[in-house]
Amino acid sequence: MQKYGQLGICYFLLLLFSCSIDNAKQEKNVINDITQLNPIKVKGIITPKTSFEIINAIKSHNGPISIGGGRFSMGGQIATENAIQIDMRKFNGIISFSKAQEEITVQAGIRWRELIQFIDKHNLSVKIMQTYANFTVGGSLSVNVHGRYVGQGPIILSVKRIKIILANGDFVMASATENQDIFYAAIGGYGGIGVIAEVTLSLTDNCKVERSDTVMDIKDYYKYFTSTIRNNGKIVFHNADIYPNSYDEIRAISYSKTNKELTIKNRLKPNDGNFALNRFAIKTVSSSSLGKWIRKTILNPIYYQGNPVEWRNYEATYDIKELEPSSRKTSTYVLQEYFVPVDQFNSFYPKMTKILKENKVNVMNISIRHAKQDPGSKLAWARTEVFAFVIYYKQGVTDKDKKKVKKWTQQLINASLSQNGSYYLPYQIHATKEQFLKAYPNAEEFFKLKKKYDPHYKFRNKLFDAYYQQ
Repeated sequence: MQKYGQLGICYFLLLLFSCSIDNAKQEKNVINDITQLNPIKVKGIITPKTSFEIINAIKSHNGPISIGGGRFSMGGQIATENAIQIDMRKFNGIISFSKAQEEITVQAGIRWRELIQFIDKHNLSVKIMQTYANFTVGGSLSVNVHGRYVGQGPIILSVKRIKIILANGDFVMASATENQDIFYAAIGGYGGIGVIAEVTLSLTDNCKVERSDTVMDIKDYYKYFTSTIRNNGKIVFHNADIYPNSYDEIRAISYSKTNKELTIKNRLKPNDGNFALNRFAIKTVSSSSLGKWIRKTILNPIYYQGNPVEWRNYEATYDIKELEPSSRKTSTYVLQEYFVPVDQFNSFYPKMTKILKENKVNVMNISIRHAKQDPGSKLAWARTEVFAFVIYYKQGVTDKDKKKVKKWTQQLINASLSQNGSYYLPYQIHATKEQFLKAYPNAEEFFKLKKKYDPHYKFRNKLFDAYYQQ
């Protein structure tokens, strides 16, 4: 009865405080990302459905060109002023598929949800992707995403080959063995080399997974991970959530292969947009220290009761709309991410939490992920085997708010660099050039390749505006 009494309270509070989503009016030819912090006025927007349209646009336009997909990067990496914006979201077809070879070739604008819906019919799953399925495949490659997949790492590890359209209009095949310099510059290259048009991915079997979780002191996590998770071939997904504001306790969550009977029958998560309870929970957590206590002591214990058994593809089809706040006019939800070598875990997290506390950052969650070493992408964030610290926080939208964020962001970058780590580039561009070059020591080599394949600097966005010099 206590369980249902707590649930009843949650639903009552939901009805009391929930409100409709504020749909901001979109100004013509203004590109913005999900945070709504970076409106960029472009010259025009094209929505190609064929490679020929992309090639024609590149050849016929002498000015800047920028590329966007789902627009989930958060610092202007999808556009720059007065550019022609290539919106890839209608370039979303499936080109070929082989169940026997466990591979699929798609147009780069396809969303992961669409791809998974297709391969699920053949009981296959993707090897590596981010948690949410709204992203485009090309966008994921452009930032070299990772997810919660144990024993995996950057998405480049699951890419067999790509076709890319260069600044001169050439349509080029690239892989780890063919046109290697283009392959390793384009994946994780933020659209700087060209437009990734087609992607061939290696797939794996869909399987049933069972969730388990445990709560522990953060100081015990490294030993737990290395002894229990790191080399466990049965575990498919794993992450550990750090509870703010104390940052001294975590919940480690794993999904392991199983032959048990399904407790969740759906093969994919429902795509109905009914996320009121999720949004309320996030709003509660972001509102106050009390909200964070409610999450830790009431909401999460209810949510994590039992050990559900589901399909792997079910766990791969989260909808990012569940995170959307009611409005982004005065505040917004934002991500940052920092990477440190696995053996630096216990040295880094005290520095990170100290900075967050001193700057009174309104952190809603920090998720710890694991990634293997990158095989060679020029802007690799995993130069060794790393832990990723994914910080989800709330900030105001004024210039004063942005300055505060810039201050503690640079402090966190320095903390990561002091442990031979790095930070992730898809987020707000607050790093100094010195920090950028230290975190990405092969950036100058990448820029040389950019100059070679894009000599007239056609492909631009705010990331290159900040760090690239012709």
